[in-house]
Amino acid sequence: MSKSFKFKEFTIHQDKTAMKVGTDGVLLGAWCSVEDFPDIILDVGSGTGVVSLMIAQRSDAMTIDAVEIDENAYEQTVANFEESDWGDRLYCYNATFQEFAKEIAEEEETYDLIVSNPPFYTDNFETNDEARNKARFTTSLSFEELLLGVSKILSASGKFSTIIPFKEEENFIALAKEKQLFLNKICRIKGNPTSEIKRSLLEFSFKENNIIEENLTIEIERHQYTEAYINLTKDFYLKM
Repeated sequence: MSKSFKFKEFTIHQDKTAMKVGTDGVLLGAWCSVEDFPDIILDVGSGTGVVSLMIAQRSDAMTIDAVEIDENAYEQTVANFEESDWGDRLYCYNATFQEFAKEIAEEEETYDLIVSNPPFYTDNFETNDEARNKARFTTSLSFEELLLGVSKILSASGKFSTIIPFKEEENFIALAKEKQLFLNKICRIKGNPTSEIKRSLLEFSFKENNIIEENLTIEIERHQYTEAYINLTKDFYLKM
């Protein structure tokens, strides 16, 4: 039984899913922009629902949809949504993103903000745990398929935010450009001052703008967080 993860304004139960709350999801949920007051938001690959819940806390969005392929993770997301203060505006769908995007596009609906903490490790690191593989590896949703779906259902002025391994950054940005999604903002993440850049937070839209570049280091040393990381996450983490 995996311990629940308590945030300041909600709790994440994670006993049913292979994907536990991790720094990547928290970074994305705290960093993605809600300053344009997005009304309808989509979280692709919700896992435990943590990113959706963080956005619900940060915004007045009327509808936050989540789509999750894994049945256990889907059930976990639904339970976490229902237990939160924002259950009336959070919805989860058990489907592949490809099917979901196709249906939304056919209905000619769009989202003001799409976020995704997508499956990683395109390398051959597959384990014997199928649920974890599905969550962790791009075989269930490739970057191309993710970007294709986003390009179909993002509103003309909408934004798409994601977090990916730094080594995939150049490739991902090039793939996005093919779908007319242009990089507007990037934040490169390091664990500590001497470690290599590990992750890239990216924001895209259909408009070409000057790219805003940022860097973020999480810890000065073990369990001693940088001011920038504390400022980003203090509304969520209990001990910040």
